[in-house]
Amino acid sequence: MTLIDNVIAWYSAHMNYASITALMTIESSFIPFPSEVVIPPAAFVAGDPNSALCATGNYPIDVLIIVLFGTLGAMLGAIINYGLSVWLGRLIIYRFADSKVGHLCMLSSEKVQKAEQYFNDHGKISTFIGRLIPGIRQLISIPAGLSRMPFGQFLLYTFLGAAIWNVVLALLGYVAHGQMDLIERYNSELSIAIVVLVGVVAAYLIVKAIIKRKVDSGKQSLR
Repeated sequence: MTLIDNVIAWYSAHMNYASITALMTIESSFIPFPSEVVIPPAAFVAGDPNSALCATGNYPIDVLIIVLFGTLGAMLGAIINYGLSVWLGRLIIYRFADSKVGHLCMLSSEKVQKAEQYFNDHGKISTFIGRLIPGIRQLISIPAGLSRMPFGQFLLYTFLGAAIWNVVLALLGYVAHGQMDLIERYNSELSIAIVVLVGVVAAYLIVKAIIKRKVDSGKQSLR
């Protein structure tokens, strides 16, 4: 069994809010761990009346609280990445990414550079949109820290992105009845659909703001 298989086995026997928070913290930091094996199974257990008790705690788990604690864990992991990036700086971060330990964490300077380029291309909002894109979501906090993005904005965008992602995973876990093959199959498609939806909403708000500004300026010119 691989390390992840061992963790999944442990999680199945210790599924509660604390373990959900801990694993989502790990998933959102620089340590590679898939959120797909945390939120969907918990959501399925919460929605199944025959298995709605935690294996060790003997108390029901609620899907909304699962999303809440999963989002809390994601934020904690993101804060770790943000803080380390601010403290260590770009040079050490890139050196760590190319070190043996960094490679064990599935990091590389190319991956960090990709996340940093995404951040530079899309600005601060990328900490929100990036949370919805596999391969970017775990690393987007690093360029946010390197650029010293205002911490309040970082927390807000991270919370919104992580919350949306966890809601989607919870719904997917319930619909797929906890079957990991189905969850993995539709994970990428859902990510694309969410990003497209967010893009459409953002474009609508931008166009609406531009039209409003032109109307207001037109009214002022008539005075």
